[in-house]
This record gives sequence, C-alpha cells and structure tokens, in this order.
Amino acid sequence: MVRKRNRRIRFLLLVLAVSLLMVSCTAKRRPKNPANPKKQVPKQTEKQVKKPRLPRAIRTAAGREPRLKVYIVQDKKVQEMPFEEYVAGVVAGEMKNDWPEESIKAQAIIARTFVLQFINEKGKSKYGNAHISTDVEEAQAWNAKEVNDRVRKAVRDTRGQVILYDGKFARTWFHSNAGGKTATPLEGLNYKGKEPPYIRVVDSPDMGDKVEADAKSWSAKFSKAEVVAAAKAAGKPVRDFSSISIGKKGPSGRAVTIKLDDTGISAPELRRALDPTKMRSNLLDRVALEGDQVVMSGKGFGHGVGMSQWGARTMAEQGKSAQDIINHYFRDVDVVKMWK
Repeated sequence: MVRKRNRRIRFLLLVLAVSLLMVSCTAKRRPKNPANPKKQVPKQTEKQVKKPRLPRAIRTAAGREPRLKVYIVQDKKVQEMPFEEYVAGVVAGEMKNDWPEESIKAQAIIARTFVLQFINEKGKSKYGNAHISTDVEEAQAWNAKEVNDRVRKAVRDTRGQVILYDGKFARTWFHSNAGGKTATPLEGLNYKGKEPPYIRVVDSPDMGDKVEADAKSWSAKFSKAEVVAAAKAAGKPVRDFSSISIGKKGPSGRAVTIKLDDTGISAPELRRALDPTKMRSNLLDRVALEGDQVVMSGKGFGHGVGMSQWGARTMAEQGKSAQDIINHYFRDVDVVKMWK
C-alpha cells in the first residue's frame, strides 16, 4: 500500500510539473499586448537619426565645435568666435534674458539650427568673407552685452543641439507673437519654395494676461502716399486708390493679399515695405481708407511662422520643456546633438 501511494504521488508531481512547463511556454509565445496585434516599433533614438554633415565652410573633425566668422554690423568688421559664443549673443539679442529657462533653451536650439541651415544653403554672408552677420535683415539679432548667466546656462545646457527634419537642418523661423495662431510660410512670409511639412498652423498660447499689450494687438495709420510707395516696392505699382480691403486669407486667418481697388498685393510684402514695426502683422482685424489715411488694426507681432516667443514663454511658465515647445511649433522633427 505504501509503495502504491508513493507511485501515485510521484505520478501526480510529474503531471503537475508538465502542466507548469506548458503554461510557461504558452506565456512566452503570447504577445505582450494582445489587444494590439500590430508589430510594436521601438521609438527612434538619437543614435538612429540620420545626422547631416556640418556645412563645408565650417566643417570640423567629428564631435568638435565649429568656429564662425561673424560680420558685426555695429563695428563694420568680421570677428571670429566659437559657434556657441555667437549663439549666446543671438539668444540675448532675440529674447529677453530674464524669461523662463526652457523658453531661452528653445530659442538657443532654434538659433543654432538657423545658422547651420543658413550656411548650408547660402555658403556665406553677403558681407565679405563672413559666414554670417548680425544684420537682422540677413540673419538674426545679436547682442553680446545682454548675455547673462541665464543665457549662458541655456546655451551650455543645449550645447550642440539642433533641429532636423528627415536628416536635414530645419528652417527654424520664429517671431514675437502669433496672435493666438501661427501662420504658414506662404501666409506670413510669401515664401516661394515648397512649404516645409513640419511648419503647420497651430494654436499658440501667446495672448494671456502676462503678455505685453503691444505684443498682443496693434493699430497703425499710414498716408495714401506711403501705401502707394509700399505697393510699388512690393511689385504692384499703383498711382492712386479709392478703397482698400483684405483680399485672400490663409489657413490661420491672415491676409495673404490686400486689395487697393481691384489690385491685389502680397500682404507680407506690403507689410515689409510699409514698416513691419508699425504694421506688426498681417493677422488683420480691420483695414480701411479714412480720408487720405489708411487705418489698420490687428493681432500679434511678426510674420507668425514657426515658434512664437511669447507662446514659448507661456508654455515654459506652464512647466513645458524646451523639447515640448519645439515639438509644438515644429511637427515631426528631431533634436540631435551635433558636437560635444
């Protein structure tokens, strides 16, 4: 009887062991997410992103910071400096140095990318043998005197970081205030090339209580003579006009054209020719002819394409990172480190 009982116990233990082994094998074969049978694609890491080579004019050994020849407009001379030193001056020139840290970091990444894309496309500045200049009409503002510890830290923390799309340096446009919604390159800049797919119309949180009033909305007056001269400069010569109105509008609601009687003029070109510090945007609420004056009012400040600086500030105050800010204004891009 004892032997029979021992044999029965051994048999039951053997059955139990086989059952456990079968359950284990089934669990290994079972997909981790049965509700989603599609193949799980691992998220792309920075090492997997295809990085472009540095522009030939400033190419260095792999991993080394380039040096730039910068034409300083105020001094009327070319000055050579480390790339990151130039970036610090741009950040201080383009954004207030007491703004939230993450917004300053976003500006640093954008400024760095802007330079590389500029040199990659154009080769050099229009000023002699310089790679780039401090002329805002050619490149970016630059103010070394406004560089403080906050700017230095933001530049140091993002050292070498740039924005890529499909392995190429992105066009990192930016502006002061989008008026609540960013623009397409055609709307804001009358951009002639193929519009980059990473620039889209997005809501921008730049109309809050903390935003300076003149950055949110504006009004301006121009004489008829000023508008006639600006139309000519914009490539649409007119002698006179008896009415002015908004013509075609773009996806963000900005004026793409402004009509003088029946003549349509590019709104971005007219803005540049009139005075972009007075006609602050082409996100217009009203345009009218009153006597011999043109009266305009609108929202925002700048062309509206890419990152809104006031929007970046608001996002940073809400706890968003520089990466979050960039991903909001530039879709499907990668931020990678080009040098140590």
